[in-house]
Amino acid sequence: MTLFGPETLPYGVFSTPGGARRIGVRLGDAVLDLARAEADDLILAGGALRQPSLNVLMALGRPQWTAIRARVAELAPDLPAIPLADVELHLPFEVADYTDFYSSEHHATNVGRILRPDRPGLQPNWKHLPIGYHGRAATVVVSGTPIARPAGQLGPGEYGPSRRLDIEAEVGFVVGVPGRRLRTADLAEHVFGVVLVNDWSARDIQAYEYQPLGPFLGKSFATSVSPWVVPLEAFAPVEPPAQDPAPHDYLLPPGPALDIRLRVEWNGTEVSSPPYAQMYWTPAQQLAHLTSNGALVRTGDLFASGTVSGPERSQAGSFLELTWNGAEPVRLADGTTRGFLLDGDTVTISATAAGAGGTTIGLGSVTGTVCP
Repeated sequence: MTLFGPETLPYGVFSTPGGARRIGVRLGDAVLDLARAEADDLILAGGALRQPSLNVLMALGRPQWTAIRARVAELAPDLPAIPLADVELHLPFEVADYTDFYSSEHHATNVGRILRPDRPGLQPNWKHLPIGYHGRAATVVVSGTPIARPAGQLGPGEYGPSRRLDIEAEVGFVVGVPGRRLRTADLAEHVFGVVLVNDWSARDIQAYEYQPLGPFLGKSFATSVSPWVVPLEAFAPVEPPAQDPAPHDYLLPPGPALDIRLRVEWNGTEVSSPPYAQMYWTPAQQLAHLTSNGALVRTGDLFASGTVSGPERSQAGSFLELTWNGAEPVRLADGTTRGFLLDGDTVTISATAAGAGGTTIGLGSVTGTVCP
């Protein structure tokens, strides 16, 4: 059984040696060439499939997304296919803006206990609104892009390469149709699909700069995303966790959660399995909050869940939590131990999810290797 059957059909952008970038969907271990299919009049999409990115397709809206997806599923056995091993995958969409949330109660509590041991783990406002910050769209890169170790101020009078380089295993949502002051019920009409995200973080740079304002250079140097955008309608919605106190009216109803199961590998050793279904704030609430002040989301906007962590140490979505700020290093399969990332280390985040009709679908993976 494949995780990339006709129930999944994630979109991506690929090229063959010497060829231009074009749109395809993954089916098993092959890429179906949708640009060629539209050129051959097999799929009618107004030219949206003959583009070097997904943005024109994403701007079409839900009725067209559904119709095109149904047509692709109908024609899949007969569409031109290229082995996955023979193509190069690219950043699937042009990123307009990037917003990162902080929506795992377990992660937020752990970070609070680590960084502020003399105070409660959660700040008083955390359960009243989805906390987030705006990142840099220009540093969002596709899986496989090398990650250069960032440098910055590490303390008073100290500048140099980060010694506490970390990951954040996240789930990202890609906006198709623009809008502002959206309701939670509007999620499916505006969000095209889902990607995996690794929001790399320099914890020492972050610790020195974040007081009193928030994430800046410790976060903005690189964010990796998976090359496949899984359509939102491929997922089976599940009930979100209970919220207490009840959120403000504009954050209700909370909208669905998604049962996505992540896996984090450090140099090939599985070190954690974060459960996205336990996230406190839903993507519908994140989108409603993001636009509640009149801010516009545009085609290609990416908003991410924030670090996905569960109640167990083995479910931590960051190495800050997994190693408790380096005090309790993890042992890898080769016998070495790690507190934070060393040059040459490779991190891979993969995921499966509950799909429509009782299926299990794949989200692929996002990988990055740290360079000096």
